[in-house]
Amino acid sequence: MKLNYYSYTNQGGRAHNEDSIKVVCSEGKGTFVLADGLGGHDCGEVASAIAVDVIAGNTECEEKEELKSLFEEANKQILEQQSTLEHEKMKTTAVALRIDRTQAEWAHIGDSRLYYFSGDELQRVTKDHSVSYMKYLGGEISYMDVYHDDDRSSLLRVLGKEKCTIDTDSVELKSGDSFLLCSDGFWEYVYNEEILIDWLKADNPKEWINYMLLRHIQRTPENNDNFSVIAVCVEE
Repeated sequence: MKLNYYSYTNQGGRAHNEDSIKVVCSEGKGTFVLADGLGGHDCGEVASAIAVDVIAGNTECEEKEELKSLFEEANKQILEQQSTLEHEKMKTTAVALRIDRTQAEWAHIGDSRLYYFSGDELQRVTKDHSVSYMKYLGGEISYMDVYHDDDRSSLLRVLGKEKCTIDTDSVELKSGDSFLLCSDGFWEYVYNEEILIDWLKADNPKEWINYMLLRHIQRTPENNDNFSVIAVCVEE
């Protein structure tokens, strides 16, 4: 299998970018990591940088650690950095995809998402660890209400807390499968059906992202959040 990918990040309407992305890819193998730092003046960008560096940093090792273990190590390092006053409140979401030729696995914490596409359909989307998503699961609001609910920024799980609970999943890959990783500053303005439509009409990951960015730019307010996205396509 060959991997074709493209990544994009933008500070949006904020003074600085707290999102971090990292890609390590070669010969049908790759690790793709995206993190959305929390904390504003408390250096959320430091937390997100630690997360992507730790999770992607060991991908060249002969005996690869499980993604879950790498998330736990990233959490440990962030907690250690919180001992300094200027970093004491920093936290981050994280989502990571690892592909090893015919197998894909992913893990996430927080509300940065992964979308999995196969057979011309959107097959899976990660579940946000947020108050709004819990309200949706409990039947209080609809799925689309999650995009606009007042509690969508209230996260129940992140890196930077003593308790670190990671969700994981995996699939056997087929040629033509694709993945999208993105922060909430992106998915809040581009909806699932639109992501699928743009994937179906795009010839490559860069074109796919550009189609979605055209939708995104029409909807974002002037002070919109940082937004980041990684598109990965599996080819013969």
